[in-house]
Amino acid sequence: MKKHVLTITIILLCAASAYAAEDILIADFEGDSYGDWKVTGEAFGPGPAKGTLPGQMKVSGFKGKGLVNSYYKGDDTTGTLTSPAFKIERKYISFLIGGGMHPGKACINLLVDGKVVRTATGPNDRPGGTEALDRASWDVSDLIGKKAVIQIVDQQKGGWGHINVDHIVQTDTKPKVPSRGNFTQEMTINKKYLIIPIRTGARKCNLELEVAGRKVRRYDTEIAENADSVDFYAYFTIESYRGKPAIVSAKGAPEEGFKLIHQSNRIPGAEKFYTEELRPQLRFSQKVGWNNDTNGMVYYDGEWHVYFQHNPVGWNWGNMTWGHFVSTDLIHWKQLPNALFPSTMAKGACFSGSAAVDTANTAGFQAGGEKVIIAALTDTGAGEAIAYSNDRGRTFTWYDKNPVVRHSGRDPKIIWYEPGRYWVMAVYDQSKEHGRNIAFYTSKDLKEWEVQSHLPGYYECPEIFELPVDGDKDNTRWVVFAADARYATGRFDGKTFTPDHEGKHRVHYGSYYASQIFSNPPDGRRIQIGWARIAMPGMPFNQAFTLPHRLTLRRTADGIRMFATPIKELTKLRKKKHSADSAELTAESPKTIAVSGELFEIRAEFAVGQAKTVGLDIGGNRVTYDVGGNKLNGADMKPVDGKVSMQVFVDRPMIEICGNDGRVYITSARGKRGEVPAIKAFAEGGEAKLTKLDVYELKSIWKK
Repeated sequence: MKKHVLTITIILLCAASAYAAEDILIADFEGDSYGDWKVTGEAFGPGPAKGTLPGQMKVSGFKGKGLVNSYYKGDDTTGTLTSPAFKIERKYISFLIGGGMHPGKACINLLVDGKVVRTATGPNDRPGGTEALDRASWDVSDLIGKKAVIQIVDQQKGGWGHINVDHIVQTDTKPKVPSRGNFTQEMTINKKYLIIPIRTGARKCNLELEVAGRKVRRYDTEIAENADSVDFYAYFTIESYRGKPAIVSAKGAPEEGFKLIHQSNRIPGAEKFYTEELRPQLRFSQKVGWNNDTNGMVYYDGEWHVYFQHNPVGWNWGNMTWGHFVSTDLIHWKQLPNALFPSTMAKGACFSGSAAVDTANTAGFQAGGEKVIIAALTDTGAGEAIAYSNDRGRTFTWYDKNPVVRHSGRDPKIIWYEPGRYWVMAVYDQSKEHGRNIAFYTSKDLKEWEVQSHLPGYYECPEIFELPVDGDKDNTRWVVFAADARYATGRFDGKTFTPDHEGKHRVHYGSYYASQIFSNPPDGRRIQIGWARIAMPGMPFNQAFTLPHRLTLRRTADGIRMFATPIKELTKLRKKKHSADSAELTAESPKTIAVSGELFEIRAEFAVGQAKTVGLDIGGNRVTYDVGGNKLNGADMKPVDGKVSMQVFVDRPMIEICGNDGRVYITSARGKRGEVPAIKAFAEGGEAKLTKLDVYELKSIWKK
């Protein structure tokens, strides 16, 4: 009998579940207007937003194509959005919500009889944060049968003064909302890494690591809700704290995700590093996280150092820290533990800067046999700061009287000016008097700095260096550029830069930004590396760097111009060579070389003849020279004696093109990825001549 009762009970429960009342959609905001909803003020715009609004961080986590987004015209607009009255007929009201955490001022409210009976806000109450929407809900079982309205409110101005809402439904199924709270975990450090689970787009929470009573890391982190939602595992290298007590704490973190934070001697997923589908194979890239600017590029005693802007705990920009790569040959690189963190070790960020070797110990920081590597960088909220390393750039000590320069600006570049026997700092500056400019400061000891001059018209990440013209060391010019790499040549007396010409010249095109050159090179070469602004969807890392390229000054018909050519060391990566004989080209008769692989160096030269376009087809990726427009993939470049040349490096996610022996340098994403079956030289719109075509299959720098 009991068996029959149990069977009947199960059947009834299944039937109840099968015939549960359907959800009732209150609003999905998929139309062009708000329909019957009442709008006041400006904040909610003329209708639902189609995602991210101008000036806003990327909005994610909404359903469909539209949502309520009160960032219309920025954070200072206000207003309300109120639904028509409806009857509460289900146990729960579920919705997606993001934006600011301003109770009563930026929120969604449920009103019954004109009174607020339920309310919710977004997660953000400080700079940084995320525009991701997360699921939230109210239990309204005690209100079933009552008339209600939903009111979305934005009466908050300033930071995070907006609210994002989408997909409001009534349901009898309890929504799965991640349990969030403030959590701590105590430990004694006994392993190499602290592992953190990351889901890109998750609601950000504040994560802190305290060691022996001192906060050493603090980041806004997208901790995954659970093991199933992890996109990748970030890590802190903590072995230098071995044996010390530590506390990991997080505010507003998902409970299950926080429990996944642990110590380990290996990084989960490390077995796939440098084999991923979009992983660059010809250049360095960070194991996980975001990169942007190259920083602190310096050579010292057999090692080339590249520091870089790194978000170690996220796929997007944020949490700026100095990452670190080192190489002995400019080809093969090793990622070392991150080197520079905010001076307080608890707030602010380490923005861009430079490095140099203090050979004469002018600052008095040297303690031991190694020369001191000096880093100059922006400590946000403070000013320009100095840090120094006595262990070959592995770790740094902050100068205890930072900041050494206070102003409105960032990104200091320091050089030793030998004729005056002093240091020069070129730093981005902004003022009413000079607008956006490079400010030049001087110092004898790296500690006390005096402003000398301003060079208007430059923005972010300045660079200054001297180059011989056509290799003549008795005839030199100084070169100045900023983040966009548009440069001027001129004279520099250690205090003031005087341009030779009006305006700026250009060698770099495409996805290229915020480059630097190495200081203290042993052979005097000016070697540049830039940030390649190329997204890496689905990868544990994001963005890339260019190949190292050498800068030279040459006289041309247009005057003195800077050229950028890939460094000679890259020839070490060559494997099999394919060559084609010179040939007449037409649209019907291209020249094709069968190849195999993903990684190539291609050298081609064309006599353009009567053709309208000539170029290369690399597995569906076209490098095209427009003869009439004098443009190589959009970059301005004239033929030389009726010919154009191309040196192309093909990597898994990207292509770099050096045109006419460095007259232009183009960095771009690779549209068609994967194996390349053939490389084709073509001409269209008339006849041209292929005078050279050499294709080298290349080795990955990561495969031994």
